[in-house]
Amino acid sequence: MKAKTPPAWTENAVVYEIYPQTFYDSNGDGIGDLPGIIAKLDYVQSLGVDAIWLNPFYGSPMKDAGYDVADFYGVHPRYGNLDDARRLFSEAHARGLRVLIDFVPGHTAAEHPWFQASIEGREPFKDWYVWTHSAWADGGEAWRAKMVHGMTPRNGNYLCNFFAHQPALNYGFAQPDQEWQLPVDHPNVQKLWAEMKNVQRFWLELGADGFRIDMAGSIIRQDTGHKAIRRFWRECREEIWEANGRNDVFTVAEWSYPKAALSGDGLHADFLHWIPSYQTLFRAPDGKAFFHRNGQGDISAFLKDYLDHYEATRGRGHICIPLGNHDLSRINDGQSGPRELELVHAFLLSMPGVPFLYYGDEIGMRQLPEVVPTREGCYPPRSGARTPMQWSDAPNAGFSTASATQLWSPVDSASNAPNVGAQEKDSASLLQRIRQLIAIRRREQALRASAAFTPVFTEPNAYPLIFARGEGADVALVLFNPADRAVEGGCALPTELADRAIGHRIVGAGAVTLCIAEGRLHWRAEGVSYALVPINRKEASINHS
Repeated sequence: MKAKTPPAWTENAVVYEIYPQTFYDSNGDGIGDLPGIIAKLDYVQSLGVDAIWLNPFYGSPMKDAGYDVADFYGVHPRYGNLDDARRLFSEAHARGLRVLIDFVPGHTAAEHPWFQASIEGREPFKDWYVWTHSAWADGGEAWRAKMVHGMTPRNGNYLCNFFAHQPALNYGFAQPDQEWQLPVDHPNVQKLWAEMKNVQRFWLELGADGFRIDMAGSIIRQDTGHKAIRRFWRECREEIWEANGRNDVFTVAEWSYPKAALSGDGLHADFLHWIPSYQTLFRAPDGKAFFHRNGQGDISAFLKDYLDHYEATRGRGHICIPLGNHDLSRINDGQSGPRELELVHAFLLSMPGVPFLYYGDEIGMRQLPEVVPTREGCYPPRSGARTPMQWSDAPNAGFSTASATQLWSPVDSASNAPNVGAQEKDSASLLQRIRQLIAIRRREQALRASAAFTPVFTEPNAYPLIFARGEGADVALVLFNPADRAVEGGCALPTELADRAIGHRIVGAGAVTLCIAEGRLHWRAEGVSYALVPINRKEASINHS
């Protein structure tokens, strides 16, 4: 089957993630809501992004902040209602913004009517969750730790995802080997497949433009080669996402294994952030992240993993490398300066794939310490990354008119906490620099999502990082030196780039000198600096101070 490429609009797109309960509170109850997001769409548009990703706002008992869904077709009252969702889609579209919503296919809340009917043994729901055949069967060694025992009157134990109150939906077992494991083609299992397709159809018809898909790679078990999972997503694509000639729906997997996710016949993109080497970029436990000013990092392990997936999936879809999101600690650890934060965003916005920007990172919101209370299953460090957006120097940083004790999460109370209002007035602020970087990302052909990625200098335990983007007449060279020390050196260029020369810098920070001579690249870069420059076919040497 010929690979189907992602929607054309994603080639120069940037997506902005919004965590609904902490973005903007429109009614003063201390919790963000859909009307609050609508009220801030002009700001989102001003960033230059192309789309929004919204975390769940479905009906839910909120034991996992909405990832425990009790109603796939409804909106939790604290966020508004379906009319608000419809209006959000419409208002976003009027500003040229698309809206991706979180689709949570792997489990429901225990309070979901489907699970209650499954406990009672009603058709077809009795098979819509993974149950053992009796309360005394734990499923064997492979399943024992994942089974919940004795919590329901049904004579069986159920499989859960994450928490005991999140029973796993049953998309079948590709290779069942016990009597309680149903095959993917079991009639009741197929009815679940159909229902979850209906959920997607419902939201697309309401106005959504695509989905970020939670746990996309784990819905079917014992699936060697992921063939059955890929079949499900291929059917979704053919029956729903591309139905009626629609070719602009965008789907992003939380799979973190692009070689499987981007098979060419299903999903459009995949995040690459759950692999161990991702930690070496920004948040290494030993303090030796590559993008840290101490200059003790090593990017080679990540690039080895990245290139393995990149080379296997070119032309099939996009690999997305987030700086942060609702599951990760914020990129600003409280000690990062504006130039360091600008540099990591420049990295995000110069890599292949579709960049995802987490709300508040554009102003440098910091990761709050573990004293931030746990709420709705939101444990540290996640709780410290889901704090209210800092809009102004007003009480509660302009997030809400509620009292501080009513807020869903505390606001950063530091006297120097950044906010949108202050940075709007400062032409040199991080917010303004990131707007510039987003505009360059959208403008430069060499930075298109699918434009070629060519490593130039990626040596182990060495700085800087240098790579090229693009091909033909549109090629840009990108250098990053996150270390707080000057670096200089040289290396041979790949053959296809050896006859080129340095042009005038498009964007950067700090003094960086680059030149090409006799097929070799020579550089010198001061500490915490970067440069994005075009390279053409004339001999030249330009100082980029």
